[in-house]
Amino acid sequence: MSRFEDYRNSFPNARLTRSRTGVLEVVLHTNGDKLVFNGFTHEQFVGLFHTIGEDRENRVVILTGTGGAFMDSITQDGFDFFTPIGYDKIYREGKKVLMNILDIEVPMITAINGPVLLHSEYALLTDIVIATPETVFQDFPHPEFGITPGDGLHLLWPEVIGSIRGRYFLLTGQKLDAKTAKEWGVVNEIVPATGLLARAREIAEGIAKMPPLTSSYTRIALTQRLRRLIDEGTGYGLMLEGITAADVARRQAAKPSGAGG
Repeated sequence: MSRFEDYRNSFPNARLTRSRTGVLEVVLHTNGDKLVFNGFTHEQFVGLFHTIGEDRENRVVILTGTGGAFMDSITQDGFDFFTPIGYDKIYREGKKVLMNILDIEVPMITAINGPVLLHSEYALLTDIVIATPETVFQDFPHPEFGITPGDGLHLLWPEVIGSIRGRYFLLTGQKLDAKTAKEWGVVNEIVPATGLLARAREIAEGIAKMPPLTSSYTRIALTQRLRRLIDEGTGYGLMLEGITAADVARRQAAKPSGAGG
């Protein structure tokens, strides 16, 4: 069992605070500003969500970002997509991080403070999603890098917004604004940025008043379908992503020296 005081400062890209009622706030950041996602955060978040799930004193979890975006920036630092051993690490972490979110057996709220251009699956695995009017959803990295979106996006977007809409979203690089995302069932509420966290806390404190077993078991009951979906499809999707990453590497190696992109 995790103890908050033992892990609260253990994750350099997550600022953790907890209220007396057990509402845990997880603020993703890089050096206090908006998060820059990379291979190191990919690994770190596996442990972050696992540790949160092991702490029985957490009653509700709020996940949010810093600055003007929830998650819109990524670098290849710390990633190795192009060797078997390197991609095996991505594969294992990619499976674990999603299951570790689902293994947080208390209600989760995502307070989206701006654009979500990568790893929107984190938010889609939580129970309540509120967003600012400036929020935009898109899958940016996979088309940019030329690889298949097999890290859970391929499962969750068709599940949340419907099969045809979900496939279109991922195949075309479509951007969803906050209004459309709410109409399509991705977002529960749109709240001005100045009141976003206050609204998330209000919802969380209301849930925290429920009997602990009731709120916990409700989260468990409501995520059983998602658990089956993730367990059955994430490993396969990541393997397809790995194949396309290998093809990108082959194509890059075949280019004449000094050739541009």
